[in-house]
Amino acid sequence: MKKNMGSADRIIRVIVAIVIAALYFTNTITGTLGIVLLALGGIFVLTSLVSFCPLYAPFGLSTCKVKE
Repeated sequence: MKKNMGSADRIIRVIVAIVIAALYFTNTITGTLGIVLLALGGIFVLTSLVSFCPLYAPFGLSTCKVKE
């Protein structure tokens, strides 16, 4: 797996995942929507840790800085 996520993208995903988790555990979001968003937050954290987003690959997207 070639890295295709830059540091700004990774930080934003982790922040979004933390916000989703906080909303879920304070019962602001509940039910099916809460579970789906919590799973999405988990996916955001996982992709941030490995620096690879599978949805970027088919489109050839990359937010990594280009080495010259």
